Amino acid sequence: MKRKTLRLYLLVISLALLGIATALVLNAFNRELVFFFSPSDIAADQPAAGKTIRLGGLVEVDSVTKLDDGATVSFRVTDLTSSLDVAYRGVLPDLFREGQGVVVQGAFNESGRFVATEVLAKHDENYLPPEVAKALKESGRWQEGAADAATGGGGTNP
Repeated sequence: MKRKTLRLYLLVISLALLGIATALVLNAFNRELVFFFSPSDIAADQPAAGKTIRLGGLVEVDSVTKLDDGATVSFRVTDLTSSLDVAYRGVLPDLFREGQGVVVQGAFNESGRFVATEVLAKHDENYLPPEVAKALKESGRWQEGAADAATGGGGTNP
């Protein structure tokens, strides 16, 4: 085999391996990608059952209830335009309370109820997750003073 032909084969094989590696990386990235939605986004177009998403907003006041099994908590997440019922089985973060920002990760079950697998609460009194703040601003309901009152914070939110 000539030297030129050998180099051409090596180049083609190298490009094929690079293409396969790139496809595997992109496939793994796509499987782990989780999209963020607000309750208004869900009201407009609900994702398919079983698809993992993140839902963000404020925990609606007077909506947190413990179910009969003692381990499941039900609450509503709102962006001040729409609200969505969430069920979570497990221990809630210490900072979780009504009227404060929250991001929950989970999926809709077959009956259309959002079942959370993870609850992320804000980490201090002056913080609202950026996704939640953006969704509130896009809904036209964002007001600095009202946001502070709704979240219980005394400072400015992003």
